[in-house]
Amino acid sequence: MGKPFRPTMLERAIGRTLGDWRKDRQFSLSEAGRRVGFSTAKLSMMENAVQPSAPVDVMALGFVYLVPAPERQQLVANTEHARRLRRPSAGEMGVLFDAVGEYGRLELEASSVRAFRIDVLPGFFQIPDYITALAKADDPLRAAVVAEQRIALREVRRQRLTDKNPLVVEVVLCEAALRQTVGGPRVMRAQLLHLIELAELANVTIRVMPFAAGAYPAVGSPFTILSFPHEQHDDVVYLQSVRRGSYVESPEERGPYMVRFTALQEIALTPCESLELIAEVLGSF
Repeated sequence: MGKPFRPTMLERAIGRTLGDWRKDRQFSLSEAGRRVGFSTAKLSMMENAVQPSAPVDVMALGFVYLVPAPERQQLVANTEHARRLRRPSAGEMGVLFDAVGEYGRLELEASSVRAFRIDVLPGFFQIPDYITALAKADDPLRAAVVAEQRIALREVRRQRLTDKNPLVVEVVLCEAALRQTVGGPRVMRAQLLHLIELAELANVTIRVMPFAAGAYPAVGSPFTILSFPHEQHDDVVYLQSVRRGSYVESPEERGPYMVRFTALQEIALTPCESLELIAEVLGSF
């Protein structure tokens, strides 16, 4: 028996897009399957990336859903590329889909997030004023639009922290992330108070890497590890630069990140000590 199918981030993005196309047409799985000649089970497996999608099937669905030709052709090209990636001569993944845009949706699907941050707080911890200040500093011309999008996503993220099956969050923050005055003292006071409130949730664990710790694993390299409830969806490591995001998916490549995150947790302050330091920094603003 061969290895069970494990979808790549690209294949999961393809499945998600197929689901979006169907919902835009307001078709149920059974109605869509009847129109294209697929069983409901096959269509569900394609949308959930339980099996690889064939380019011809994606093309057929695009016609049935009346998707504009350029968008339909792009997804077919993505599907062909995903199939090539499974061959020994596969090239790099990530050039045909928006890794940064997909991250927000992956985070909402995740069962747990482990994040290491150096000088900025994770998105799911940020308050609106902190988000707006970051957007203005990074991209002044698009700040209003970017901030609006991120604040809307923040509301969904906030719900994930407190819903029936809450997202489990483990974070290691460098002390610099607490002391970087984003948006001014007033904003930082509100932001740190919010951080303390979140730390009281049973599913949220915050550890701070103090300046006094000196050198530590993964120095200068923030990263996020996402885990998922579906047994066929492996853990993935997300990395982001100024303009591009990327995913580390193979067990051999993501392993070092897992090891380093555990080491970071061991070196950082305990959750109780971390709260004390956060309160201390709060008092300085």
